[in-house]
Amino acid sequence: MAVNAQAVKKMNQRSQVRKGRSFLRTFWKYKALYLISLPGILYFIIFKYVPLLGSVIAFQDYNIFDGFTGSEWVGFEHFIRMFAHYDFLKILKNTILIGIYDLVLAFPAPIILALLLNELRVVVYKRLLQTVVYMPHFLSWVIVSGIAIGILSPSTGALNHLITWLGFEPIYFMGEESWIRTVLISSGIWRDSGYGTIIYLAALAGINPDLYEASEVDGANRWRQTISITLPSLLPTIMILFLLHIGKFLDFGFERVYVFLNPLNKENGEILDTYIYTAGLLGQQFSYTTAIGLFKALVGVIFIVTGNILSKKTTGESLY
Repeated sequence: MAVNAQAVKKMNQRSQVRKGRSFLRTFWKYKALYLISLPGILYFIIFKYVPLLGSVIAFQDYNIFDGFTGSEWVGFEHFIRMFAHYDFLKILKNTILIGIYDLVLAFPAPIILALLLNELRVVVYKRLLQTVVYMPHFLSWVIVSGIAIGILSPSTGALNHLITWLGFEPIYFMGEESWIRTVLISSGIWRDSGYGTIIYLAALAGINPDLYEASEVDGANRWRQTISITLPSLLPTIMILFLLHIGKFLDFGFERVYVFLNPLNKENGEILDTYIYTAGLLGQQFSYTTAIGLFKALVGVIFIVTGNILSKKTTGESLY
């Protein structure tokens, strides 16, 4: 028995040595790729993982002079306060509603636009149109908000001129809280849907042309080809991007909302990101807003894990 145990131990040692040598050979073979990836790895370690240690202040009554080690531990007090606070529940409702609208309206927009661009047969016109729809993505949200506010102005805006010409009263879009969510979603669609078509157009370019030729022989029109060939071929890409999208469901973005907010529309427009800025940075409630940030992160993890499991069982596609 002792001899067998020693033999097994030696075999395990040899196996470990072989694995180590195999790893070194692989590493040396692809050393250029590892070297290229090193800055990205360091970026995530330094700016993403190390700052996670600061999340501990969500469980403390943090004081900037006492630091992490000197601040008093309060456990889940800030989380209890968070769910008991009227402003937080109202703002959470706004964030959820805007997130749902963004998921239902903004997520399909690049898919539809990519399908429409894919049907264009004049190459020059197609390239020109692609460039035009890509361009808004490179504008900052400050510029986008300025354009939107100018167009929606009740006195000089083009849209209100059209409304007046049709015989209706002008609408103060930025001064009525009922319109702020529509403005946020529509401005986001205008800015980002064109740029979002890049991935879908790349996926469309990878579809085998023989499938379309065979369907034409069978008498399928363009609509039937889109339903039976194009969309099923796009489904894996759509599912991966959908999973990434729901992972940031509560992370709508601070800058894209803050530039549109004013005292007249803040009731329906303020989201968790802008509330964290107001309460955390301006109000210096660091522990409280860190607790809100942890809550957002936890919801995102739950959504992406659940969506990944459902996607793997239903379509076979998943992130991991």
